[in-house]
Amino acid sequence: MKIAAIDIGSNAARLLINEVKINNKKPEFIKLNLLRIPLRLGMDVFTLGKIGEERERMVIDSMKIFSDLMKIYHVEHYRACATSAMRDAANGQDIIRQVKETSGIDIEIISGDEEATLVFENHIAEGLDNEFAYLYIDVGGGSTELTFYENGKMIYEKSFNIGTIRLLNNLVTPNNWHEMKEEIRKNINSKKPVVAIGSGGNINKVFSMSKTKDGKPMSLAHLKKVHKEFDDMTVEERMTKYNMREDRADVLVHAIKIFNNVMSWSEINKIFVPKISVADGLIHNIYSQLHDKK
Repeated sequence: MKIAAIDIGSNAARLLINEVKINNKKPEFIKLNLLRIPLRLGMDVFTLGKIGEERERMVIDSMKIFSDLMKIYHVEHYRACATSAMRDAANGQDIIRQVKETSGIDIEIISGDEEATLVFENHIAEGLDNEFAYLYIDVGGGSTELTFYENGKMIYEKSFNIGTIRLLNNLVTPNNWHEMKEEIRKNINSKKPVVAIGSGGNINKVFSMSKTKDGKPMSLAHLKKVHKEFDDMTVEERMTKYNMREDRADVLVHAIKIFNNVMSWSEINKIFVPKISVADGLIHNIYSQLHDKK
């Protein structure tokens, strides 16, 4: 069975195509293709309130490409979700209608809480040690999703309008930070030690740069060190020194700031970075729904 997921975020749109094979009665998810297009919708939406003409055309053209790729791979089931930027765009519904007419793709706008839940459709929690409590931190361009797990159960989830594109455009206020801090102090508490699990393209980049072995955590101290180093550099210097795309180099320092604040306020000193994303969550969500119908 071939399944596709389309995630239209505030910074980029992604198409993930997986083949699902049953191995020892368990599903095995094999990645066939992953295409990322830096649409940067948040650049328009968070300043203008809508998606501008150029980026509107980019969305429509990108979805045509995604539709063609799904046909080439003979995808049987798909789900396309848009998050923070499309949620906030005054012309979001009009663009969704145009996409349906031009490429046949049905885009659904999901809430921040749904986004958080999708990230953890990857069943990561099932393989974790019950000796710990876990705070999942998903940092995107428009929002940050926090989900707190203890004893394998979700205790708390919340979406905050604090994201890398919003920070890049100076759209996050001291009140936004204060609300997040108070929420964390009030809700992220456990008698067990709490560890963080991070997702999103930026934390994956920091993890790969750190040379940390897969399955091992990064420390908060390391993140603070990286933040200071990056904060002292221009975007061009980051691009040159670390061989980064501009659309990663300009937001990375903001993403690290969010992770640092969340971890500091929740008194967490280490973070695991499995390769999970909204697109992965969508794939698992589609498979679970199909499996439950049988």
